[in-house]
Amino acid sequence: MADSLSERYGDLLTGSYDCVDRIVLNAYFSLGYNPGGFRVWWRRLHQDSDEQLDNTHLMRMAGRFARRVRAWAAVSQIPVIDCGRRERKHRVAEDYLATHAVGYGVFLILVAKAPS
Repeated sequence: MADSLSERYGDLLTGSYDCVDRIVLNAYFSLGYNPGGFRVWWRRLHQDSDEQLDNTHLMRMAGRFARRVRAWAAVSQIPVIDCGRRERKHRVAEDYLATHAVGYGVFLILVAKAPS
């Protein structure tokens, strides 16, 4: 029996998972890997306009997203941990699980900056 994540995103997923305490999703966003693709993505969001395509607007968008995730986590009482470079995220999660009882759903959000 498939879970709701697999049912909803089954056509986008490869493989399967059976880990009961965490799930890691690595996404490949092909439009974001070259300038032309990024511009196509931006235009889809902004009615085919490049008018606001600049660092200021990109930083604002990223900031809004981060604030919304953190606000949702605060309301949902889910801790957010900012991780450093080369920090082993699975160990952070294991340490958290060793000292906290968790239920079904998201129990922890680990934030890391990916190299660009």
